[in-house]
Amino acid sequence: MSGNSGNTDKTVKSEKAGRAVKSEKSAQAVRSEPRLAVFKTYKLYVGGKFPRSESGRVYEVTTATSGADAADRGNWLANAPLASRKDARDAVVAARKAFGAWSGATAYNRGQILYRVAEMLEGRKEQFVREVADAEGVPRAKAVLRVDAAIDRWVWYAGWTDKIAQVVGGGNPVAGPYFNLSTPEPMGVVAVLAPQQSSFLGLVSVVAPVIATGNTAVVIASERSPLPALSLGEVLATSDLPGGVVNLLSGRTAEVAAPLAAHQDVNAIDLAGADGVLAKELEIAAADNLKRVLRPQPVDYFATPGTERLTAFLETKTVWHPTGSLGVSGSSY
Repeated sequence: MSGNSGNTDKTVKSEKAGRAVKSEKSAQAVRSEPRLAVFKTYKLYVGGKFPRSESGRVYEVTTATSGADAADRGNWLANAPLASRKDARDAVVAARKAFGAWSGATAYNRGQILYRVAEMLEGRKEQFVREVADAEGVPRAKAVLRVDAAIDRWVWYAGWTDKIAQVVGGGNPVAGPYFNLSTPEPMGVVAVLAPQQSSFLGLVSVVAPVIATGNTAVVIASERSPLPALSLGEVLATSDLPGGVVNLLSGRTAEVAAPLAAHQDVNAIDLAGADGVLAKELEIAAADNLKRVLRPQPVDYFATPGTERLTAFLETKTVWHPTGSLGVSGSSY
């Protein structure tokens, strides 16, 4: 009996080995067949969701080229949504809806959320390196430097959320028995035209300070290189950032910016990504409801940014309060 059992075990092992060899050969045969890549469908990011443009339009995004001719185009990368005026208005509605809770959150909590975004950017670093290299036409090594700087910049602004009030606010000396306290408050909904050439580092440098101080943002990505911005939306959606705090649109900058500049529920606009002619037109439109306007200017996005963009979209609230007196001595506090 024991001999038959030994033969049976050998037979079973032999059959298993045979099946394993066949399975491996089958897998090799499958791998040798050509595979169709899964192309990514880029979408807008509005109100924490990923809608297509309501117009149904898209436009081709290509790799950057060194040609001086605007018609000179590189290799096709993807079709990006071509946002419409309706998309811009929807983004403003989402930003206004999110403003109350976001501006009412503690500065420390906003800092935690922004730091979480930086953690997730670090985890998807290789994707952004590839997208920045394609978008800006630079070698991988330079793209790595730009992505690293963008992540560090996000951390830098995350650290400022609970410190900016101490820098720009405080008690004011007055000639009288009063407390006089000034505190910064966010303005509201800010439209942001992202830089055209710096598709990721520049984008982070103009978006992070807006939301770090409690504002909500409607962002128009770089017209030629929108893919890093649209991928940032995927990171924001899977972080702790509430939907509507940042809304990302892609398309023709002038077409989307015009309704935002004239929108009565937009409180301020950053013209970083506008040329001189467009900036002037948008500034005139923004004057209708006295929007605060941050004009475009040459910026080295690798340099330490300082607090200028943090304070650009803050209002200062000043409160007076009588000091009163203590006890019969009449001393005040």
